Amino acid sequence: MGAEQDTKIYSRDDAVIGIESGIRNQYWVEKEDLSEKVIAATILIEDHHFYEHHGFDFIRIGGAIIKNIRSGSLREGASTITQQLARNLYLTHEKTWIRKLKEAFYTVRLEMHYTKDEILEGYLNTIYYGHGAYGIEAASEYFFGKPQTDLSYAETAMLVGIPKGPTYYSPFNNEANAEARKELILKRLWQEKIIDDATYHTAIREKLEYRTDKDEGREEFAGHFQDMAVKEAAAILGVTEQLIRAGGYELYTTIDETVQEQVETAMKEIIPETTELEAGVFSVDIHSGEVLALAGGRSYQASEFNRVRNAFRMPGSSFKPFLYYAALENGFTPLTKLMSEPTTFRLENGNVYEPGNFNHYYAYGPITLAEAIALSDNVYAVRTGLQLGIERFIDTAQIFGFEKELPAVPSLALGTASVTLEELVTAYGMLGNGGKELETYTIRKITDKNGQVLYERKSSNGRQVLNEQTSFILTQLLTGIFEPKLNGYMPVTGSPISHHLTRLYAGKSGTTEADNWMIGYSPSVVTGVWTGYDDHRVITAVQETTYAKEIWARVMEKAHEGEQQENFPIPDGVVGVPIDLETGLRATPYCGESLMMYFKKGTEPVDYCEPTIAPEQEDNDDGFFKKWFQLLFE
Repeated sequence: MGAEQDTKIYSRDDAVIGIESGIRNQYWVEKEDLSEKVIAATILIEDHHFYEHHGFDFIRIGGAIIKNIRSGSLREGASTITQQLARNLYLTHEKTWIRKLKEAFYTVRLEMHYTKDEILEGYLNTIYYGHGAYGIEAASEYFFGKPQTDLSYAETAMLVGIPKGPTYYSPFNNEANAEARKELILKRLWQEKIIDDATYHTAIREKLEYRTDKDEGREEFAGHFQDMAVKEAAAILGVTEQLIRAGGYELYTTIDETVQEQVETAMKEIIPETTELEAGVFSVDIHSGEVLALAGGRSYQASEFNRVRNAFRMPGSSFKPFLYYAALENGFTPLTKLMSEPTTFRLENGNVYEPGNFNHYYAYGPITLAEAIALSDNVYAVRTGLQLGIERFIDTAQIFGFEKELPAVPSLALGTASVTLEELVTAYGMLGNGGKELETYTIRKITDKNGQVLYERKSSNGRQVLNEQTSFILTQLLTGIFEPKLNGYMPVTGSPISHHLTRLYAGKSGTTEADNWMIGYSPSVVTGVWTGYDDHRVITAVQETTYAKEIWARVMEKAHEGEQQENFPIPDGVVGVPIDLETGLRATPYCGESLMMYFKKGTEPVDYCEPTIAPEQEDNDDGFFKKWFQLLFE
C-alpha cells in the first residue's frame, strides 16, 4: 500500500506549476511501529468494533439507514475503518447509493485478503489530515514536528479528530472546532478507561505547541487551483484524489500563469496583511470554459477552503443582471422608465417592504433601465421584480445555473439569495458569449507516467440556453457602469476603477453588509472577485469595500495585456440607435448629450428629439456632417 512517484501538474503552456508526491506527503509506518495511543484513539473514535466485525458495523448501519430514509438522502454515515480505506484507495467521496455499493464490494475484498492489522496499518498511513499530509506520520511531522510515537495524548487526540473534516477540524483553520473535538476524544478515552483520571486532566490542561517552521515563507503557487484540478482529474478517471496525489500522473491544466500571478500579486498588494478579510478570484475563458486563474483565498497555506466553489454568500446587486435579463425578455427595453424615490411596497400578504438606495440617494423621478443598472438603483430593481413576478424571476435565474433554492421574496431582486462565486462567474460568462451554456474546467489532458494519454478534452460548442439578442442588449447595458454620461444622482458604480481600464468591459458590482463583489467580462474573458470575512462579520472599513473592484481591474487588464480591443458582436435582430439622454428619443447632432443604445428590432424609438442648440451651417468647416459622424460612431 505504498506510494509510487510524482504527479506533475502543468500550466496551459506546459510548464510545471506543481508536484504531488506520495513520498513527500506520506510516510509509511509498519503496524508494529504505530503508537498505541494513536491506535486506541483512532479505533475508539472511528470504529469501536473494528476487531469484532467483518467490514461492516451493522448496528451503526441500521441507525444510519433509518436517519437516511427519514431525510431522503445520504446524510448519516456509519463507515468502518475498512470501508473508509476502500473509499480512499478505490473510490470517490460522492454520497450516492451506487458509490456505497462499490464501497461494499471493495470492503469485502479487503477483509478477505488482508488481516485486521494490515487494514488498520493501511488506513493510518493513507487517511488525509489536511494541508497535504497523508497518514499519521506525515500529519504528526506537519503539525507538531515530531514522529507519531512521541505524541502526547492531547496531541494524539487533536490529530485523530482531524480526518472527520480536514479543513473544519484543522487547528490552523478553525482552532475552536479542533479544540472542541480534541476534548471530546479525550473524554471518550477517559470514559472507556483507556486513560486514567490523572492522564485525562493533564491532557485537558496541556497547551499544544505547533510546529512553526513548515515552509511558512513559501506559498504554493495556485494551491486552490491545483486542488480543483486534482479533484477534476480524479472524477474524470473514476479514482480517488488520493490515488492521483500518490503519483504517476501528468495533469495538463488550463491555468494561465501570467493571469494567476497577477491574481496573487493583486491580493497581496491591495489587501493589507494585517486584516482577516478574505478573498476569492475566478477567471474563465467565456467561450471554451477554461479556468485561467483561481484563488480560493488569500493564502492556500493558511486555509485550503475554496471560497470560489464552496462559500455560499449573498451577491447583493451583482445578482441584478438576471432580474434584468428576465425584464428584457418580458417587454422592457433600455429606456423603460420606473420611479426612483423612497418607496413603501405593500405586498399581497399584507406585509410592507421598504428598500433603500445607497446612502439614501434617489433621482426623485423616473429613470431608465440603462440608468438603473449604471447607478444600481435598488428601488427600480424591486419595482421590476414585483412587476415581473418573483416566480418568473426565479425561473429565469435557474436557467443561468443557480441550483440552490432561491427565496421567493421581493428582496431577491437585491441579491438576498446564497450563491457561489463560481456560479456567478459562469452565469455572467453566458451573457458574454451570446447566451451559450458555459462548462468550466481545469483539465486539458491526463497521461500516465509513460506518456500514454488517459484523457484528452474535446472542444465543443455549448448549447444555446439564453436569447442571443437579450444577452447582447444586457451586456451593452452592463457596460454602462463605466460610462460617465450616465452619471446621475450619484456617479456610475464603476467610476472608482474606470481610470484603470483601457478597453470596453461589461460588469456589475455588489455590496451587502458582509460581502463585496465585482463580476465583469470582455468578449473573451470573465472574472469575478469576492471579498469578505469568513465569519460573516459586517464590513465597517470604507476602504475594504473597494478591494474587489481594484483586484478585478488589475486581473482583467493583465488578462488582455498586448491584445487588440474587441467589441461584443452584434447579433441579427438587434439595432443600435443614438439616444438623446435628456428625452429618451433618437438623437440628432443638436440635442445635447447622447449615447448609443441597442434594441430588439422594432422596439427602438422612432421619434427624434427637438433641437436645443442652433444648427451649424453645412459650409462651416463641414460641421454638420462632422457632428453626425461623431454621433454615430462615438
